[in-house]
Amino acid sequence: MLNNLARRAAGQARRQAIMVKTMTQAGIVRPYRPDHLAAATKSLVDWGMGFAGGIRAQAALNPDGVALIDERGSLTWSEIDERSTRLANALADRGVLERDGVAVLCRNHRYFLEVSTALSKLGADILYLNTAFAAPQLGEVCEREKPVAIVYDEEFEGLIDASGIQGPRYLGWADGEVERESAEDLIAAGHVRVPKPPEHFSRPVILTSGTTGTPKGAPRSEAGMDAAVALLSKLDFKAGDIVHIAAPVFHTWGWAHLNLAMLLGGTVVLRNRFDPADCLAALEEHRCTGLVVVPVMLQRILALPAEQRSGDYRSLRTVAASGSALPGDLATEWMDTFGDNLYNTYGSTEVAWATIARPQDMRAAPGTAGLAPPNTVIKIVDDQGKEVPRGESGRIFVGNSMLFDGYTGGGNNEVIDGLMSTGDVGRMDTAGRLFVEGRDDEMIVSGGENLFPKEVEDCIARHDLVHDVAAIGVDDAEFGKRLRAFVVLVDSDGDQDHATATLKSWVKDNLARFKVPRDFIYIEELPRNATGKVLKRVLAEWDE
Repeated sequence: MLNNLARRAAGQARRQAIMVKTMTQAGIVRPYRPDHLAAATKSLVDWGMGFAGGIRAQAALNPDGVALIDERGSLTWSEIDERSTRLANALADRGVLERDGVAVLCRNHRYFLEVSTALSKLGADILYLNTAFAAPQLGEVCEREKPVAIVYDEEFEGLIDASGIQGPRYLGWADGEVERESAEDLIAAGHVRVPKPPEHFSRPVILTSGTTGTPKGAPRSEAGMDAAVALLSKLDFKAGDIVHIAAPVFHTWGWAHLNLAMLLGGTVVLRNRFDPADCLAALEEHRCTGLVVVPVMLQRILALPAEQRSGDYRSLRTVAASGSALPGDLATEWMDTFGDNLYNTYGSTEVAWATIARPQDMRAAPGTAGLAPPNTVIKIVDDQGKEVPRGESGRIFVGNSMLFDGYTGGGNNEVIDGLMSTGDVGRMDTAGRLFVEGRDDEMIVSGGENLFPKEVEDCIARHDLVHDVAAIGVDDAEFGKRLRAFVVLVDSDGDQDHATATLKSWVKDNLARFKVPRDFIYIEELPRNATGKVLKRVLAEWDE
């Protein structure tokens, strides 16, 4: 028993040492005015590590610092603190109570942060809805989660009507005069007296992507230091950075970086919608040091004509990507164009981040998902749950302090010895770098051979004819299953018969013959959700 206690104490000491070192290197641990530091510490104790505690702490430490820039201008930390307090009081006056759930259907802008902070100050739970969901999905999710109210952008009025969502409605972003009460109206109506800190810290519920069915609710604890240290140990973010969060903030990746900004005390740049040229313009205008994206955004930026990519981006130090795999040679192409500033994070809504690939990792081992950050364990296991040797493929299991506790509708991911399944298959090389080979439920058996579409997708994506590609398994009378590739050509008017012959030959020259797709279907654009994941269930319904 004494030996176990000693080992636990030593492990805790190591974790504390890593935390202090990482936070010092990031500039979080630095001298502050004693009264400011005392006020910030009290805020975190009273309000927790979520939006309420983070915003109030930064308002104490850096009240006049610019916290957020969007299409309507800038807001300081103290302004967001006051506006969210007014909003919280107005929502409380309209019946929102501690532990109530409130749905938020908003894009990347100030009201997303202010509404989240207001609900955090009330101790209300927050259901983040995906802006790309159809009305039936929204209706099913809200029927299951039962929010007492919803805050949504004006553009989604018709969608909300069609979804059948019940309860009070408030507008987030609205253009021009509106009849419905908006977040700005609530801010104007609310008083500035800070609410009493709630006993219940706000619980954010982030939805899975819904690529294979009805989205599941994955509740998360408020962002903690372990989560921040995991990211900061590998990503080159520093205190005072100016970061353009282009990734959707309703999803884990964008949401995490809003939380990280509250710890670093920098400036967040947000835009309602992603446009590749506008993204580059924002980077240049605000001299951004960081960019947070999903991989398809990198593809769209690289697809711009060279003259539209010729701005001054020397301030850009960190491009953090996550949400889906980097296809083909995307990482190398980005770094060859914009410099070695790309960091790729692998994880899921359920396990948060599992590995992070730095530029040197992707240069040394193209296609890698990187190494595990501190306090994270990665194991590759076989179908019996036994760990496989390095280099062999198996199911990916992750252990860290950020695992979720189960879906709101019931159920959980498989857990083995405290490690949770990501639902993916992969392998680790001798250096401990992870390579993700595909979803375990996407593996197909064709003529007795196992294959994963991702390997074939990466191969096809590397050909100069191809702009985008996805592959799925379809039924085959002779082989059981066969691969079908959906391809977006660089030249949409190109000869498709020539493209098919060329791409089949390309795959045969680079992979085993049984991995050559039988069918090539050419489309203008792959169906994707708001986080950039290909909706393969839509492709599976393709009418031949």
